[in-house]
Amino acid sequence: MFTGLVADLGTVTAVDSTQDGVRLNVKTSLAGELSEGDSVAVNGVCLTATAIADGVFAADVMHESLRRSSLAEIGEGSPVNLELPLRASDRLGGHIVQGHVDGVAVVREVRDDGFARVVSFDVPSELLRYVVEKGSIAVDGVSLTVSAIDETSFSVSLIPETLERTTLGTAEPGRPVNLEVDVLAKYVEKLVAR
Repeated sequence: MFTGLVADLGTVTAVDSTQDGVRLNVKTSLAGELSEGDSVAVNGVCLTATAIADGVFAADVMHESLRRSSLAEIGEGSPVNLELPLRASDRLGGHIVQGHVDGVAVVREVRDDGFARVVSFDVPSELLRYVVEKGSIAVDGVSLTVSAIDETSFSVSLIPETLERTTLGTAEPGRPVNLEVDVLAKYVEKLVAR
């Protein structure tokens, strides 16, 4: 389990694509805290570290993760949001994030609003039904609060700290991002449907 509070902005150093999937190598200051078999969220996708050496960890990305996330489009040199799993003694400062990406949205618009930046995303309807104004959502693994919603999109307002410490600081229209909707909304829907 994660919180959506990005711990480091890593850099993809290698992408090895085969017919079986993709192996990513990521350089990060967090590598020293990882052991083989540990979970790490990469742009919100929970992956398993398979090797660690010289400040770089490797992780395999299976076809299911490639289909549901934007990791299929990641290239060498790409920055990625990284978070290690929540420890029982840690504060839950963001929201409950599983690292199970539900799908991909696309940046629609970016505009400044004082010192903040408002980013709007076009979202598939099957995911938008779980998004509520002032609710929680993870975008590329970043825990955010929805500031506005309409029939096809939602917006978030980003503070300078988020802009500086995450990949969302360079978000531009057309860029795909990973979405994980609030897991509680999915459980409520299932209960109500009974």
